[in-house]
Amino acid sequence: MPSLHWNGKQRRDPQPARLTLDSVIHPGGLGYPQEAGDLVESPSNRLYLGDNFVLMSSLLDEYEGKIDLIYVDPPFFTNRKFTARIGRGEDSRKPAEWQLAESYGDSWNNLDEYIQFLYDRLELMHRLLSPRGTLYLHLDWHASAYARLLLDEIFGPERLLNEIVWTYHGPSPIRSAFNRKHDTILSYTKSDAYTFNADAVRVPYDQTTVKTFASSLKAGFGKVPDLERGKVPEDWWYFPVVARLHNERTGYPTQKPEALLTRIVLASSNPGDLVADFFCGSGTTPLVAARHGRRFLACDATFRAIHTAKTRLVRQQAQPFALWADKEQPVGDTSPFNFQRVDRQVTLCSENAPAYWELDPHWDGLTFKSFAQAPLPLRSGDLLRSLPLPPRVGRVCIRVVTAEGQQSQIVLE
Repeated sequence: MPSLHWNGKQRRDPQPARLTLDSVIHPGGLGYPQEAGDLVESPSNRLYLGDNFVLMSSLLDEYEGKIDLIYVDPPFFTNRKFTARIGRGEDSRKPAEWQLAESYGDSWNNLDEYIQFLYDRLELMHRLLSPRGTLYLHLDWHASAYARLLLDEIFGPERLLNEIVWTYHGPSPIRSAFNRKHDTILSYTKSDAYTFNADAVRVPYDQTTVKTFASSLKAGFGKVPDLERGKVPEDWWYFPVVARLHNERTGYPTQKPEALLTRIVLASSNPGDLVADFFCGSGTTPLVAARHGRRFLACDATFRAIHTAKTRLVRQQAQPFALWADKEQPVGDTSPFNFQRVDRQVTLCSENAPAYWELDPHWDGLTFKSFAQAPLPLRSGDLLRSLPLPPRVGRVCIRVVTAEGQQSQIVLE
């Protein structure tokens, strides 16, 4: 088989990251231990903040050959910088008035650099996949052709399961060509013994098909499908994008719809399986995995992405999860917000409010153990200004995150 060559092609082995357990989050207090000494154990559900190349290398000792499904939505080689919307109540028809913040960059010196970037990471993903595991690589017209050759080299061309086309609608400035309104998702399996749950993703037959079989005994050349059971979807999928008025919208750019990830998770994993996303962005993959009883690992290089994923998991009241980082994250020791502890609760006293705050009722100065959380409601409504405390309380640490992504904390002795 042909292989892809580029300037500087090499197999690189990064130095593993030195991971630090930053925090353990118990959404709504779920699963919060009664004994303070047990609070720093890391749950199996994990978010990782850092460069995924060194992080995946660090995970090999624990997870090589053990991840059942990997979905990744890396930069597309667009050579653009993306911003996140952080304002509320803005007119979606007036983008010039939106409040924005830096999100992530997709800029490269050349195509060779980008392909090496993908090659490094796809090789590690192949090592992390279990024998029955599947990789879904989500790209678009910019680089999907190159990625297929990379995956053929790493997995073997016989391991291509599907080339899936995700189609969608939306405005486009293109007037000199057909509007580009699809992405390509390349699906490769680790072996012949891969997981595929056809019955979990069946969809109804089109009504024209149902009417055709009802009206003619010769329809389908004598083969009559189980019309009530439905059919396995084709390899082209239509799901609306998460656009300006979409009810899932977090403001994070290039956010993928939950329906898209639901189909992938249900088809290629089972309850209790381990699902990973090493470019997790807004956190759709861990959100869907948790919703359907899968364990998850999710990684991103930016605090904004990881905080967006964390907030969505908190809103969903997911099982406890941990946040690990490849270096200590800066947390300001002075906060622009005032809090007061009264009886069994902590109250935000400042007139202005952050976008998110949470509290650890047993602060040990090392690992933040989140017992109660107050995320800003996604679409409308006010931030909770009081959070409960458990019956036994020590030093109370409060962490806040502003809409601009600044994190600080305050300790109530």
